[in-house]
This record gives sequence, C-alpha cells and structure tokens, in this order.
Amino acid sequence: MTTPAFTYAGSPARIVFGEGTLARVGDEVARLGGTRPIVLATAQQRAAGEALCAQIAGAGLFAEAAMHTPVEVTDRALGYVRERGGDCLVALGGGSTIGLGKAIAYRTDLAQLAVPTTYAGSEATSVLGQSEAGRKTTLRDPKVLPETIVYDVLLTLTLPRALSVTSALNAIAHAVEGLYAHDGNPVTSALAEQGIAALARALPTIAQRHDDRDARSDALFGAWACGTVLGSVAMGLHHKLCHVLGGSFGLPHAETHAVMLPHVVAFNAAAAPDAMARIARALGMPDPATGLANLARQLGAPTQLRALGLAQDAIDHAAELVVASPYRNPREFDRAAIRELLISAY
Repeated sequence: MTTPAFTYAGSPARIVFGEGTLARVGDEVARLGGTRPIVLATAQQRAAGEALCAQIAGAGLFAEAAMHTPVEVTDRALGYVRERGGDCLVALGGGSTIGLGKAIAYRTDLAQLAVPTTYAGSEATSVLGQSEAGRKTTLRDPKVLPETIVYDVLLTLTLPRALSVTSALNAIAHAVEGLYAHDGNPVTSALAEQGIAALARALPTIAQRHDDRDARSDALFGAWACGTVLGSVAMGLHHKLCHVLGGSFGLPHAETHAVMLPHVVAFNAAAAPDAMARIARALGMPDPATGLANLARQLGAPTQLRALGLAQDAIDHAAELVVASPYRNPREFDRAAIRELLISAY
C-alpha cells in the first residue's frame, strides 16, 4: 500500500521522562532562563506546590487553578505574576493547572514548564480552553505550548484510582479523534494507536495495584502520546460535546470524556472504518465502541451524564450549543442527531 501524501509538524517541546525527574525541575527552569519562577497548582495540591517551591530558588506559588480555566482566575494569577516579577511558569498538576499556565502564557508569552500529575495530555498541545460567563471556548496558538514537559512516573503512583481512570479515558479520547481527524497523517495515527494500546494495557493493572511502576510508566507514556496527537491534529464531535457540557453546564472534564467517548465512537463508526479498525486493534476488541464501554465499566468509570449532574431538561439547550459552532467530524450531524446522542448518554 502506498503511503499517502501528508503534512506533519512535530512538537518543539523538550520532554524529560522518567522516575524522580521532579528533582530536575530547578535545572530545567534555569535552562529556560528563569530566575523568578511562579509555581501554579490547585488548592488541593498546595502542599505539593510548596514543596516544589522549596527546591527552586526564587519561586513563588499561586494555588488557585480551577477546572475549565475560568478567566477570572487567570486575571488573579496575572496580578500575582506581575506583583512577584515572575519570569517563567511551572505548572504542577492536571489539566486545570496546566490550562492556567497556558492562559497566562497566552497573555504574557512567558516560558512554561509543565509537570503533569494526571493523564489529561493538555501539556502536549498548543490548545487553550477557557470559560467565561458560562461558555467554554478554545483557541490554538504556539505561545501556549509549554517549552518543557517533565514527566515523573513517581508523581502518579498516588494518583487516586478514580482520577487515574477518568483522566486516562480522557487521553484515549484525544487519540480516538486524532484517528479520524480531517488533517490526520500516518505519524499521528501510529502514535494514537500506540497511545491507546499503552493506556488500555496499563489501566486494569493500575485499578488493582495503583503503585505498579511499570503500569504507571506505560500509562504516562500513553498519555504523552495521546496528548501529542491532540496537539497535532483537529478534534471532532466528541471534544465539542465535552466542551459544551463542561463549559456551559459545569460537568467535570475528565468524567464527561469517559461517559461520552463510547457513544461518539458508535455514532462515527460507519463513517470512519479505518480509524475504527485501529482503535479495535489497540484495545484488543472486535468492536471499538463496545470495547471502550466495557473498559469504562470494568474500571468503574462513570457511564451516564445523569450521574455527573446534568439535568434532563438541559439536553435540548446543549444540542443547540453543539450545532451552533460545530467542529469538523467524519459523520455529519444536526440538532436532532446530537439530541439523540445526548439522550443515549444521559
């Protein structure tokens, strides 16, 4: 089979991957020219942020990162950065914290170093999602891509089982949509399949033994691979749905991805047979939608939008928001199709 013509732009980020790599963050900050770094964290990870500050000379801490990157939180963080004279950013945490770092970098062009503690994958992309006045929007800009990403497997050993599962399913969603992206290519497709396989292989072990280093290493690599796909090609209907449900209805980000993914894969299956074959092969299952649903159930992930707090009478409005500014998708859809899909997931 002849390889089709394609265009691929690789990520320029520096990747530091291994065990105990958190100890190298100070050196990596210096490599970026930082002398007054601002460490970012959520309130729940304040202690970890303080510990990291203690090992980096001149560091300050802002521990108010929040889900869906609210603009008002970014504004407060910008005030702190300016007050401290911060000259680079160190985001320690999951998608919420890394999103805050990106939002600050977008406004200031400060260098960023990301230290992911979940499998969300946002650190590997030049995509920024922000929420304001009940609506979540996204943009893509090279300024928001972290210059350096430090992956420390040891940081994930204590990641709670539920968060491990949902953030990993979130990562798988990036790769799934990358496989049927209109601008996909052989490089990202190979990486997507590899990422899905690594996560699907690791998750059952992590669910049983959360501190299994080999499985955690597989999962973190898989998250990087899936995140790199997300950063390289366009996303489709699944991500649009999750952005609407999270940004406009307050549903938790990773859990929403976990619920919606099997439904969207089933919706797109007939329109993207090559992608479905790759997903099935990576999962080791004959049917990708069923395989993803079974994996979620096996791992105890949420499987209903109702359980996440979505009101049934919100479905019509959600469908309207999705079709108001749709993403490209292999199967065309209208409001009625989206409503039916959401009812199924509800």
